[in-house]
Amino acid sequence: MKWGLSGPRGWVAQGVVGNQEIGTLVLREWQNLARPERALGVNAAGEAQRVRVEAQLARWRVPMRWIVPAAQAAGVVNRYEEPWTLSPARWTSLIAARARVLAAGGPPAPCVVVGAGTLITVDALDADGSFRGGVALPGLNAMQKMLGESSPTWRTARGHWSDFPANNADAAATGVLSAATGAIGQLRERLRGDGEAVRCFVTGGAAQDLARHLAAPVELVDNLVLEGALVLADA
Repeated sequence: MKWGLSGPRGWVAQGVVGNQEIGTLVLREWQNLARPERALGVNAAGEAQRVRVEAQLARWRVPMRWIVPAAQAAGVVNRYEEPWTLSPARWTSLIAARARVLAAGGPPAPCVVVGAGTLITVDALDADGSFRGGVALPGLNAMQKMLGESSPTWRTARGHWSDFPANNADAAATGVLSAATGAIGQLRERLRGDGEAVRCFVTGGAAQDLARHLAAPVELVDNLVLEGALVLADA
């Protein structure tokens, strides 16, 4: 779980804890924090983690507002057929990406938002702030594991990217990265049309592994979900 406390001048504190350690936040990371005025959350881990987080906030008597994707918010229009079925993490990442595009100045430009975690999601946001839709595929580790489970031939040590892989380990590693970067590249091209190269924001645990194989412009953002939650709070 990632958390952050924001004040008038930006982030006051941030941290990351394992889900099994959420119950220790009050005694450790949050022990000396000032009482927050409000709390917003993005839950992708299920009911048990929701209850744990709310229990930690009880010391301050601050209720948690869990973010649910809407049809429109903070300048982003959600074109999903059923807006509320979009992942809250994807929604808040789109909100943050739109805020970054507008903060850059000049005419708003389209962008794609890549979440590189247990799953890889690639979402398209056009120049008008409309979320056009996106794709999802297994994360890098999941794809690597699936290869190993498919045949003993692919149960190898983790390999490395190679333009022309000459062993099974590198063949698997390169294939996995090619699948992910190919999906990202295709969506960028569809969103680009006849315009300039589409900006790409990448966040998540495997962001660096993906970003080095993507065409510019690419921007790594550590806490895109937290940024989006903060934009929604201000809105």
